[in-house]
Amino acid sequence: MQATIQNESLTLTVDTHGAEAVSVRNAAGQEMLWQGDKSVWGRHAPILFPWTGKLAGGILTHAGKSYKGGQHGFARDLEHTLLDAGPDCIRLELRADEEIKASRFPYDFVLTSTFRLEGRTVHHTLTVENPAGAAEPLQFGIGYHPAFAVPFDDAHTTADYEFRFDRPESPVILDARPNGLLSGRCYYQWKNAAAIQLEDHMFDSDSFCMAGLRSETLGIYEKDTGRNITCNIAGYPYTLIWSARTETIRFVCIEPWHSLPAAEADGPSWRKRAAAATLAPGERWETTLSTTFDR
Repeated sequence: MQATIQNESLTLTVDTHGAEAVSVRNAAGQEMLWQGDKSVWGRHAPILFPWTGKLAGGILTHAGKSYKGGQHGFARDLEHTLLDAGPDCIRLELRADEEIKASRFPYDFVLTSTFRLEGRTVHHTLTVENPAGAAEPLQFGIGYHPAFAVPFDDAHTTADYEFRFDRPESPVILDARPNGLLSGRCYYQWKNAAAIQLEDHMFDSDSFCMAGLRSETLGIYEKDTGRNITCNIAGYPYTLIWSARTETIRFVCIEPWHSLPAAEADGPSWRKRAAAATLAPGERWETTLSTTFDR
């Protein structure tokens, strides 16, 4: 099922499968989200919960039991309950049920997704709650993974785009090559850079996980026109940039995360996993990604 809200600038459509934004169109009707070509990458803007990245060995263990888990958790792969569908917001909810707790993740949780429009900006708030009657604290990871269609039109190519910070940056890149698990190594790919040129093969070795950013925003910009899509990354300890490995760039992802993939040395123990937060029963936590579509 899908729900749509709109204002004078944007039309947003969200699917209850994964609580995923699947379309953002501007006032001229132009689509700005990647449309999920399965031959390249079949998603649009998935939620990453209750972990980001991979699990060591593809499993987590808790209280002597093992749970198999794929990349980026499972919230993106499940049906969410639609609570509100406009006119001003879309709100969805995913609750841990007995099937989830038995086969995927042993903790109680309530994950709420709220989408709002404000001018040319989409605000997506994720709220995590450990229910008051839960038996134990809830430890979780969380992040965003929106994909933006590039180039913006047929008159431009990859070379016409760059990522821009709002101040010069020398991000520390946390190395997760070649298997998606943190190696414990880090390096500098760019130094004192206000912009990163988009190149067709720059993601052939996967994403760049940037730590230590001071910028409040990171956007993808069309250099000759200034048209851009910009994410507010203030307060996020990690921001990734990524695209699927293709001959020419078809989309780019800007991914603010509150947690990291597992490290090679972690093993499967969930308690050793770096988390966004740990909530006692009855506690809540929330974060918002605000994305402005100035094109």
